[in-house]
Amino acid sequence: MKENLNHLLKYFSTLFIIICCNVLFSQSSSDVFTVVLDAGHGGKDPGNRGNGYYEKNIALSIALQVGSELEKKNDIRVIYTRKTDVFVNLFKRAEIANKAKADLFISIHCDAHNSNAYGAGTFVLGLHANQRNFEIAKKENSVIFKEENYEQKYGGFNPNNPESVISLVLMQEEYLDQSIKAANLIQEFFTKNLKRKNRTVKQAGFIVLKYTYMPSVLVETGFLTNKNEGKYLNSKKGQTEMSTTIADAIVKYKNTISDSFSDVSSDIVPENNPNNTYLKIQIASGSKSLELKSYNFKGLNQLSFSRSGNIYKYFFENTNSFNQAKKFLDKAKLSGFKDAIIVAFNNGQRITMDEFFKLSTN
Repeated sequence: MKENLNHLLKYFSTLFIIICCNVLFSQSSSDVFTVVLDAGHGGKDPGNRGNGYYEKNIALSIALQVGSELEKKNDIRVIYTRKTDVFVNLFKRAEIANKAKADLFISIHCDAHNSNAYGAGTFVLGLHANQRNFEIAKKENSVIFKEENYEQKYGGFNPNNPESVISLVLMQEEYLDQSIKAANLIQEFFTKNLKRKNRTVKQAGFIVLKYTYMPSVLVETGFLTNKNEGKYLNSKKGQTEMSTTIADAIVKYKNTISDSFSDVSSDIVPENNPNNTYLKIQIASGSKSLELKSYNFKGLNQLSFSRSGNIYKYFFENTNSFNQAKKFLDKAKLSGFKDAIIVAFNNGQRITMDEFFKLSTN
């Protein structure tokens, strides 16, 4: 009897230890925030050569230093798409991030222009707002011509054709909110901490952002074609300051995001639109409940909202036409909602833009 009791005690003690270990492991795993750092270009692709500098080398140096800063944090895991001067195709870069189930993807680059332009900017995936954004994206996307079978790999995508970009935007749409939040923080830190010229957060069609299934930001750290800025970015001081600032912004992003942002489809206000599939313009989000009156939304009408937990998202207009939605988006931005985006719904549930276009053509 005593022997059986000892066996039972040993069994339950062992079981208790296993359960505790599993709980501790699962807690530590869920608490780890994974960042993938992507140093643009590399190997046979030098990037831009403004003033004789190599974009690939500067981007790599900054990425490695950003990672070094983040690795000091016990709750952050850092993964690199490259740590040496090697060529990594754009699809592979995104694949690395997806396999790692990353929480954030940051692609680091240096800009170039035939003027004396200067300043740091950030990009998230979206339709080009102007020709300049298109030219930047075309420059970064043109690396696919260095890859074998690029036409098959990227589904016939042509970096020189603006129409090709629309297809790029669709799959990343559901992560756009968080991407903009991360980009805004990086831009804010550049401006306030380093006093860099604010080139603002912009949207453009970058292939490397399209295939990532997480919030993703492309950072243009400055212009190598500007004599002073090129010299700064190629210096140890410049690279240290840029990398520290990017790392600090990433940590701030990690500390401010909320899991409740991931579910935005519950408690949708009833729609008047008879169509099951439709588009809206998301103009704001936050923890504050606002009455749907035009004076609360800079004069805009046709308002609705969704709620998930204590997070409210506010929408403007309602249409099943993508062209009409773009007009509503322009109106929202002119009214002051500069981060407004087009979002899609089906039967009151949030869907991706890719799903919207598929349902619309059926």
